[in-house]
Amino acid sequence: MQTRALGRSGKTVSAIGLGVMGMSEFYGDADEKENFATLARAIELGVTFWDTADAYGTGHNERLIGRFLKEQRARDRIVLATKFGFVRDASGRPIGIRGDPAYVASACDASLSRLGIERIDLYYQHRVDPNVPIEDTVGAMAELVRAGKVRALGLSECSVESLRRACAVHPISAVQSEYSLWTREPERPGGMLAACREQGAAFVAYSPLGRGFLTGKIESLEELGANDFRRRTPRFAQENFDRNLALVARVKEIAAEKRCTPGQLALAWLLARGEHVVPIPGTKRRKYLEENAGAAEIRLDARDLARIDEALPPGAAAGERYDAAGMSLTNR
Repeated sequence: MQTRALGRSGKTVSAIGLGVMGMSEFYGDADEKENFATLARAIELGVTFWDTADAYGTGHNERLIGRFLKEQRARDRIVLATKFGFVRDASGRPIGIRGDPAYVASACDASLSRLGIERIDLYYQHRVDPNVPIEDTVGAMAELVRAGKVRALGLSECSVESLRRACAVHPISAVQSEYSLWTREPERPGGMLAACREQGAAFVAYSPLGRGFLTGKIESLEELGANDFRRRTPRFAQENFDRNLALVARVKEIAAEKRCTPGQLALAWLLARGEHVVPIPGTKRRKYLEENAGAAEIRLDARDLARIDEALPPGAAAGERYDAAGMSLTNR
């Protein structure tokens, strides 16, 4: 597995990471035995940049990773990222966003306890709190670095302005935002992709496979479980679904010529967007993990990239990536 720099933190991470959210919720039921087998296989493949958050499963995801690390004595073999900011009640219902200094400190301690570790490698603010100046939030996060509880800091779905203001307080090693063949806003002139390069931060691309759509394996909404959150997102709404399927058909055609899967083509395209881009495809199954890891071996030349741009130009996807409430939490 190739490696890439985690901004200016001095740490390197696997060029393709692993999002573990689906092992706890959002993408239907999960099997813990397969979860653990997938995590073990990730280490074998060198996919050692793992992404979790305190909100995933209302703490369940962090506890799951913590159990695995303890049982497998694997803490020193991975670079672990987690996040704070989404507040949920005991039943898991979202009740708000917090970025005030007192909450930052308490959330970090709670994550460390659930993970069973002494230090978080990369600690993100999951969403910017509009009621708290970013300088105050990042200042509190910087205190965690000084206390030895966190190694590097990150922001998720922030605006370029917030990133610059945050960097004036403490170096930001990574920004995590959605980026894929059908979500291309970060590459706009003056957008987050360029801002991360300017600030020396890694750009961590979540949902790099379009929540599974770009793999070409989803052909009907009926394939999604009743508790799969994608059923409630605009791009998976029936009126947009068929239009987006036509886009994936183009990806399949190019992938067949490159002798790879559509998902591997989508990930290889991201790796070609810049040395500071690190996609973190999520999965809870070994077979998809192995497929994703294989994307690091695919090389795309200028002709390939031009064909992909022609097939899926910016703005081609039908529907927003989140509903109105979700979109209101981004770019702040």
